[in-house]
Amino acid sequence: MAEKIKLDVVTPTRTIVSEEVDEVTAPGADGEFGVLPGHAPFLTTLKAGELSYRKGSEKKFVSIIWGFADVHGDKMIVLAEKAETSEEIDVDRADAARRRAEERLAAATEAVDRERAEKSLERAKARLEVARKK
Repeated sequence: MAEKIKLDVVTPTRTIVSEEVDEVTAPGADGEFGVLPGHAPFLTTLKAGELSYRKGSEKKFVSIIWGFADVHGDKMIVLAEKAETSEEIDVDRADAARRRAEERLAAATEAVDRERAEKSLERAKARLEVARKK
């Protein structure tokens, strides 16, 4: 059984994380899930939320904005639409985005407007959750 998991978190434009880690927790579309070394292989979709990983006693956090996770052998690859580490997120900017999304949601009159506002709000909340863990 492997003692570590090779975690790669990538977006279309860059690699966010590429490390050997002890455990990973991710925001699956059907709920949060954890991965330890030797986990059974699987592929799943991700929702906007917090991905955390532990390396020794240090825990790190990444905001994931939708994507896929592939766990196979001693590797976990996360392909995300967008992702940011907690250190990269500007809390004031993320909070302003949350407020704008809430205002748009309150004023939405059509289903398309409501859906866009809900997705914006989900994205802003995920970023804020991670940013506050710096």
